[in-house]
Amino acid sequence: MVVAEQLRRSAPGGIGTHIVGLMKGLAECSLSGSRIEVSLLASRPPRGGDPLEELGYPVACSRLPGRLLTRAWDHGLVPAPGDVDLLQATSLAFPKTRGSVPVVASVHDLTWRVVPEAFPARGRRWHERAFRRTLTLAEGFVVPSEETAAALVSEGVSSSLIEVAGEGGDHLPPPDAAATSRLLEALGVHDEYLLSVGTLEPRKNLERVFEACRSARRRLATERLPSDLRQLDLPLVVVGPRGWGPRSKPDPAVRLAGAVPSAVLSGLYERALCLVYVPLLEGFGLPVLEAMTAGTPVIASPVPSAGSDVLRVDPLDTEAIAAALVELVLDPALRSDLARRSMSSASTQTWSHVAERHLAAWRRFA
Repeated sequence: MVVAEQLRRSAPGGIGTHIVGLMKGLAECSLSGSRIEVSLLASRPPRGGDPLEELGYPVACSRLPGRLLTRAWDHGLVPAPGDVDLLQATSLAFPKTRGSVPVVASVHDLTWRVVPEAFPARGRRWHERAFRRTLTLAEGFVVPSEETAAALVSEGVSSSLIEVAGEGGDHLPPPDAAATSRLLEALGVHDEYLLSVGTLEPRKNLERVFEACRSARRRLATERLPSDLRQLDLPLVVVGPRGWGPRSKPDPAVRLAGAVPSAVLSGLYERALCLVYVPLLEGFGLPVLEAMTAGTPVIASPVPSAGSDVLRVDPLDTEAIAAALVELVLDPALRSDLARRSMSSASTQTWSHVAERHLAAWRRFA
């Protein structure tokens, strides 16, 4: 049984994408012969039907709404159904199990410890309590990167209990060209643009991205553009829901698109000059892999998903981010090379591979 409660939230974020991708990968594994019965666990569905059923798996729903259910889980109340062999906790919010049913827990990162200023105090306290509870209840762990695995080992978890599964980049649908064009038109974007993807919150480091874009435009104003670029405006399109923290006051060259449908996000990746993704810290960094899958050049901080096929920068160095932007804009050969290498690298990072790693963990601990 897989805990899918994150998909009940208004902004499921990267964990929500992970759950959807995992279920896609499990379906592909089933078609290739790795048969296993999987069900989902979540809170009370909204009126008018349950969107989780679209994933194609049985859904066990509580009578409680999401916020109340997760609070009950935190206090050891409302256990998981007892007729399962294993519970996969996809985040730190999950129920205890009955009897000897094991828990395998996904730990995506420990960023609330490394950059505490990027989390609200209440969020830090919850994450720390939930993490300590997870260390007590889980018999095995699945993580997206070697960095998160090392963080667990430093907490006393044996490396033999950790499965590094990575993440997949093949979850987005084909681009919806018409809807993407309508959005760009509404945002006043008519030519080339830069793209940033992620929840608008302090950890995503957007203030430095905004400043770097301003600095890059000032530098480019004195340069002769390559023939494949038509003009110098280069607005920054920011995709993602609002999170917590102070509201950013971007300049007029920044276009806040909010959350967009998946097919539109595909279209935005496809048309963008590059993705600028420089969070302070991430357990993986899915937007980087999404962009690489689309063949979009990437400027990124050293998150685990950013290998040798992106331009890596120090997220605290605004001028380094600006210099990378200028380099990409002025060098079409570099953009083409990064796009080609990115697509080749991303082609091996699939949700079916992630699902296979989960299946290996489940077989080991069930």
